[in-house]
Amino acid sequence: MPIDCIPFEDTGYFSNLVCDYLKQEEKLASFYRSFPSDAAFLTHAKERNKQFPKTHRRILVEVLKEQYQNIETSSETQQAIQLLAEDTTVTITTGHQLNLFSGPLYFLYKIISTINLSEKLSENYKDINVVPVFWMATEDHDFEEINHFTLHGKKFKWSPERYSDNANGAVGRFTTEGLEDVLKLLKAELGVGHQAEYLVKLFEDTYLNHNTLAEATRYLTNELFAKYGLVILDADHPKLKQLFVPTVLDELQHQTSYKAVTNTSKHLESANYPVQVSAREINLFYLTETSRERIVNVDGTFGVVDSDKIWNTDQELFEEVSAHPERFSPNVIMRPLYQETILPNICYIGGGGELAYWFELKTYFDKVEVPFPVLLLRNSVLLRTDKQYGKQQKLRVSNEELFLKQHELINRKVRQISNINIDFSTQKAHLKDQFEAMYALAEKTDATFLGAVKAQEVKQLKGLDHLEQRLLKAQRLKLKDEVSRLVALQNELFPLKSLQERTINFSEFYLEYGDQLINELKENLDPLSHEFSILTL
Repeated sequence: MPIDCIPFEDTGYFSNLVCDYLKQEEKLASFYRSFPSDAAFLTHAKERNKQFPKTHRRILVEVLKEQYQNIETSSETQQAIQLLAEDTTVTITTGHQLNLFSGPLYFLYKIISTINLSEKLSENYKDINVVPVFWMATEDHDFEEINHFTLHGKKFKWSPERYSDNANGAVGRFTTEGLEDVLKLLKAELGVGHQAEYLVKLFEDTYLNHNTLAEATRYLTNELFAKYGLVILDADHPKLKQLFVPTVLDELQHQTSYKAVTNTSKHLESANYPVQVSAREINLFYLTETSRERIVNVDGTFGVVDSDKIWNTDQELFEEVSAHPERFSPNVIMRPLYQETILPNICYIGGGGELAYWFELKTYFDKVEVPFPVLLLRNSVLLRTDKQYGKQQKLRVSNEELFLKQHELINRKVRQISNINIDFSTQKAHLKDQFEAMYALAEKTDATFLGAVKAQEVKQLKGLDHLEQRLLKAQRLKLKDEVSRLVALQNELFPLKSLQERTINFSEFYLEYGDQLINELKENLDPLSHEFSILTL
């Protein structure tokens, strides 16, 4: 499988914040602790193993064994779970929402990045065990974001009418009722063949044979990645939440996260970076079987938004936190800290948006004295077929040009293949030179004419722009066959004019390539390349 790479910055799809991080710009240095490197990983691993409590390891392993007891587990994953009990073991973690049938392709890329880095570090450091962990976002409650996937340009959606009565609660607790309807549509779309039959069976076994979305997602992820020793964690568990009680109490009493994150966000803004998420005064939800709503403090009394739930005294609330920690759910600000509290983690792998909000958290981690992990941008990939690569070669389109906005790509290629010069840069430069002389003349004779000269210059430059655009339009029509092929290729590779990895489901490529898809991705993706990958299948 041939692989090419281009800088993330050259794709035009990644923020200045992410690109500056990859370039290790000095103005970002205070928002993270260590940039990914062998030395950084080793330092973090040694520190984490010294500081991570043995009781946390024991409880983590107990919970994982409980969660895996009804699922066929590979020997590699069993061994990984056992290794977590040892004080020489650290984790590399990524997380993802419980998207239907995994959602967009980057689900694969996140996990493969995590597995590959874990293997790389395990090979480099023989006295340290490194376990890849997939954190399921089971407590998320944004069902609209996860209830669909896209195959062959069609959206397969879990119908809102089929919600269980906990539609506003944690999605991991949702029942899988109604997904047989999606299965019927999927089966019709996939057609016949070995790969199609496998995908149909995978969907059926995932969603029709498991009661909750959390159980189903664990099964699906395990089926795809168990042989690589991936450990899948659902942190919505009373024993794990108990480990987080001191932090929850601190949040309720002192609003530590709000103060720290708000301060950091101001520094990010002053460095001309947008703030990804804003902290609330209390960054916790109250979680029941049917709802997940914000906890607020109004006039000194704690209560739950859109609910009759209130605590008459602070002590009453604090006692419930200690007795029932599973009812208190961290939001996006506190979830990373919860993760680092219950895992011996040294690195978090995420997309650009995720890294953006992690940068807001460094000061908060320092305040509560929890080690801040290394942050690594996940692999990003554009998959193209041999046929598409052949079309690209015939059209003489470079990899960098593929990522241009469509009108820019068309104009550039029309200029390149046209038998006439459609670039008036020389004429514009000549015109500007002429007006420079006229400015000098006006200053020597009557300076009041400077405005009139400027207006005439602007008018004539606009005229040249207009002529250039008309000529381009005429050439596009003349070269419409080449333009249509160019547009068709880019639309195939960038569905909805967005990155392929953000829209297409893995099943579209699995249908054609089967197990080769994941095998080749794992073989070719380097988690530390810090570049965007283009793979030809």
